[in-house]
Amino acid sequence: MSRPPSLESSLYREHLALLQQGAEAALAATGHEALVIASGIEKFAFLDDRPYGFQPNPHFKHWVPLTQHPNAWLAVRPGRKLRVVVHLPADFWHVPPSPPTGEWVEAVELVVIREPDEAVAALKDVLGPRTAVIGEADAALAGLVPNNPEALLHRLHWARACKTPWELAQMRAASRRAAPAHLAARDAFLAGASEAEIHRAYLVASHHTDRDLPYANIVGLNEHAAVLHYQHQDEARPLQSRSLLLDAGAQVNGYASDITRTWATPGHAEFAALITLMDREQQALVAEVREGRDYRDIHLSSHHRLAHVLLESGLARPGTSAEALVAQQVTHAFYPHGIGHLLGLQVHDIGGHMASELGGTREKPAGHPYLRLTRLLAPGMVVTIEPGLYFIPMLLDRLRASPAASLVDWASVERLTPYGGIRIEDDVVCGSGAEAPENLTREAFAACA
Repeated sequence: MSRPPSLESSLYREHLALLQQGAEAALAATGHEALVIASGIEKFAFLDDRPYGFQPNPHFKHWVPLTQHPNAWLAVRPGRKLRVVVHLPADFWHVPPSPPTGEWVEAVELVVIREPDEAVAALKDVLGPRTAVIGEADAALAGLVPNNPEALLHRLHWARACKTPWELAQMRAASRRAAPAHLAARDAFLAGASEAEIHRAYLVASHHTDRDLPYANIVGLNEHAAVLHYQHQDEARPLQSRSLLLDAGAQVNGYASDITRTWATPGHAEFAALITLMDREQQALVAEVREGRDYRDIHLSSHHRLAHVLLESGLARPGTSAEALVAQQVTHAFYPHGIGHLLGLQVHDIGGHMASELGGTREKPAGHPYLRLTRLLAPGMVVTIEPGLYFIPMLLDRLRASPAASLVDWASVERLTPYGGIRIEDDVVCGSGAEAPENLTREAFAACA
């Protein structure tokens, strides 16, 4: 198991300098003098004193690797060192957050407070009528209220899509943390484990708990693999384990990996062959991640590639053309979601539909409402490539009732429906020019071998 890397000082300092440069330009362009960002507060269940897991403001953890520190703030001031205000309460009911440590601390001006409202005094010299304050409304203190200026947010969200070398190092580590856990989960599946047992095997191997996963694991056995965001984990072992779809990631210093794999048990050759076909096409789609490529075109390409899988596997009738399967939306019934999304500080990272740093929207292709990214790809962008092929009864019933039903071999569909479906997802870095994309996921699995 690869442990999270230390925060290499030179890479982090370069990261901080690039963020400072970008923030200063954004502040100047939008008429602001300084930027203050809240980490956020701990939230509680309604009418209860039970807290939810703390999720920091992604704008905050973009600057500093503090993911478990509510009531913290940071201040960006042109030409000056980043100020980080950390709340370390004196508390005998709970273990307070750990004091910041590591080489990165030397790169910032650190201020420790014991009560949340002391943040106002710690930031008094930064606050003024032209200060931008980013945060949720419930983070507000007297004299320190988020205003979230839209023009500034547009510029920050646009820039965040392209990762610095330090950010890419964290994301490589997040992939290396997830890959061996996927293999441990696969082994549990092949041994006949339940969904809950497979999930627990993943947690042990990833050194995660449910609280610090970047998203809730999707662990779907058999027909459950047809539910795109299947949210349960059955404790009971199925009478027969045929297939497993596992969508699970890991997190390092606030940066996520997002990986999906599908497996079949021995003796299910037809479904295993379908997984092999999908894996081949998924890798071909990864190769399309190039500078200047319209991500919408990769999505449309995925439908044409799926059409060929339907033909090659016998799910579509012989003599049918791939073009007809796409034009008559047969591929939509088997593959209703988008090809992927931006990845980074958030699993579905923000800014995917922006037209420019000034805002606006690049529209989704007609008939493809679930695509999460429509931008032109640029160096340093990290995207997921995750085509799928599912046997979803609701969508297949609609297809069966449509004029396109004659294009489908329904006997093959019936045989494969008990397997649920297939999704294969890799995290991919867009290179410069003709440079090949970097597949963080495949490299992490190769390191396991």
